[in-house]
Amino acid sequence: MSEFGTDRLITIGVLARASGLTPSALRFYADCGLLVPACVDRSTGYRYYTEAQRDQATMIRRLREIAVPLDVVARILDGVDDAGRLLDAHVRALRERADAAAAVAESVRQAPPPRPSASICAATLADAIGQVRVAAASDPEFPVLAGILVEVGDGAVTLTATDRYRLSTRSIACPGAGDPWAVVVAAAELAALGPWLRGSRDVVLRSGSDRLVVVAAGGDERRCATIDDAFPDYRAMLTALPAASTRVVVSRDALLAAIEDSPDARIRCTIATDTVVVCVGEGETRLTAEVSGPGIEVHFASGTLRAALATAVGPDVMLDLSAADQPVVIRSATDGDLTTLAMPTAP
Repeated sequence: MSEFGTDRLITIGVLARASGLTPSALRFYADCGLLVPACVDRSTGYRYYTEAQRDQATMIRRLREIAVPLDVVARILDGVDDAGRLLDAHVRALRERADAAAAVAESVRQAPPPRPSASICAATLADAIGQVRVAAASDPEFPVLAGILVEVGDGAVTLTATDRYRLSTRSIACPGAGDPWAVVVAAAELAALGPWLRGSRDVVLRSGSDRLVVVAAGGDERRCATIDDAFPDYRAMLTALPAASTRVVVSRDALLAAIEDSPDARIRCTIATDTVVVCVGEGETRLTAEVSGPGIEVHFASGTLRAALATAVGPDVMLDLSAADQPVVIRSATDGDLTTLAMPTAP
């Protein structure tokens, strides 16, 4: 008998395994209105879905894997008449980028290594390490804060770094993940694997007694020493944040372009109905956005916001804001998700 019943609801974990999305990615798509749970238990907060939503979740994963923006995914799920045209336009853009990439690859082509029985894409792991390591500390007095927490289990690999002032956590769908385990590895050691990972196809992660072992094709492996100290409870840190009163979904590239070339150290973002106004120095850029909740003005150091946007995954970012002086939660997702805390500055 299938674990999906025809007359009962299913948990977010069951839907995650069936669709190939991580539970945190499903929460992201629920929060932005793409796939809202059929029921939320008021006493526990547990989310439940119907069997019919399995196909929707799978379609979302497939569309996001080819970088379809959230608004286009929503229109396709709604069954609009021009869904085919929207997909054709997106595929044309992908093909143009693929042709350009193929031209570059042709000049440096080499035979790909044999594919091992891998658990995770090596290049995706390299990207994830780069995305979270910016939040790791550099103070040798607290070595665990200079590390990255690697968690394996529940259909995902999750990497997290925090210096207690910043936090980044990235989940990657990994259906082959077995029994859960976790280790902390120095961020610098993991980052040093980047070139090797990008030259590999898939890798298997294994936990040794005092090592994280990363195995690629043909048994080629790298070992990273682990840090024994307890990593901060980052989930408790996220749970303790004030509830968001304003939520914004905006194009990552558009927001990044608005701040990318400015030498100014301060950025002012004014959020109103369907609009984010970005002011840098004397310049002003108006961006179309999906906004729910009251308007708010928030200030950032340019490096803080730029780092959070540059490491985001997918074409859109979601900003959850509670107050002008509280951390802003910046989230993005494809098949997995990335969550980053960005602390505003005083006006």
